[in-house]
Amino acid sequence: MDHFQYKNGILHGEGVSLAEIAAQVGTPFYAYSSATLTRHFHAVDAALQGMDHLVCFAMKAASNQAIIKTLAGLGAGMDVVSGGEYRRAIAAGVAPERIVFSGVGKTREEMAFALRGGLRQFNVESEAELEALNEVAVSLETVAPITMRVNPDVDAKTHAKIATGKAENKFGIPISRASEVYARAASLPGLEAVGVDVHIGSQLTELAPFELAYRKLASVTQQLRAEGHDIRRLDLGGGLGIAYQADSGPLPSLQEYGAMVQRELGHLGCEIEVEPGRLIAGNAGVLVSSVIYVKSGEDREFLILDAAMNDLIRPAMYEAHHDVVPVQAASADQPTATYDIVGPVCESGDTFAKGRALPRQSAGDLVAFRSAGAYGAVMASEYNTRQLVPEVMVHGDQFAVIRARPTFDEMINRDMIPSWL
Repeated sequence: MDHFQYKNGILHGEGVSLAEIAAQVGTPFYAYSSATLTRHFHAVDAALQGMDHLVCFAMKAASNQAIIKTLAGLGAGMDVVSGGEYRRAIAAGVAPERIVFSGVGKTREEMAFALRGGLRQFNVESEAELEALNEVAVSLETVAPITMRVNPDVDAKTHAKIATGKAENKFGIPISRASEVYARAASLPGLEAVGVDVHIGSQLTELAPFELAYRKLASVTQQLRAEGHDIRRLDLGGGLGIAYQADSGPLPSLQEYGAMVQRELGHLGCEIEVEPGRLIAGNAGVLVSSVIYVKSGEDREFLILDAAMNDLIRPAMYEAHHDVVPVQAASADQPTATYDIVGPVCESGDTFAKGRALPRQSAGDLVAFRSAGAYGAVMASEYNTRQLVPEVMVHGDQFAVIRARPTFDEMINRDMIPSWL
């Protein structure tokens, strides 16, 4: 459930008209519902009730400080994958001991910065990283708490670009080598292995891949404990999918997921960490755009919007579906039309949807892309020297701009002309 509903014929975010935000902020813009973020965090947290656990929001899904601060205030930890995300979490007031540092390519500079500032743990992805982190920790005369990410070779049955748990993926160490790698970690003075980490992919729509991965995780945990390692945390990553289409089939419930975690891992007595991103933020945001033109082609009509692939890249990058709805609800007698919905960027890939039925639109009408709160604004760019899309948060009957649209002067003046020109 989200808090974007029609009231008096206009799509609202909680108690605020999206048309009113558009009038004040301009389009395109992202709008987030703080009530939806809150609801989704509590739902994930409740699913793990009865187990010692920490819900760490995966900041790669949405990293605006207003989102981070909202979730941290509810008790969330943060999962970061870069030094920049670590800095954002700290700037938003997240306690260092609630920050998990993941990512396959951590630099020594990032490691040192996080060790100086403090963190919950590093999720280490390779033996090379293990050695580098030890050297950094020793140089700082400290000990880095770590988990090793094991790759269970499980097919997540999701899009190839967001599958991370198969043998050919770049993530983690082969689970078959866990004993050898943990033995090496135990011999290094700058490291303390506190747990094991696994993450098999994003937007999973069934529980069977999780179940298989967690069963393998339980087995390797028992093996490592038998070999003398004090495994007390299990980081399960994220990945449970959301409904991107109103008519999509049923998805596993959080209650079913929590029961499966308890069944497969509860007997180990470990603290459970989960790292949902999309699950919390996805349906908490929409992208609002204006129609520039309606264009008749040879065999179709095009709805040309002022939003483009640089604002929402998921359809171009992942062939992703987003429901597109009019901000002003259709009247009972309003005719419908079938459109290819596109942006103004000079690439055929700048296409959001093909053959999509909508109430007939005209220039100046507003449409909203639903389920755009995750991997939307955070992946946006200024391609074609287009202004970076602004972000807004609604809270009850209030809204605030939480990232402003830059001016063209601000964008262009970042360029530096060398002295010889």
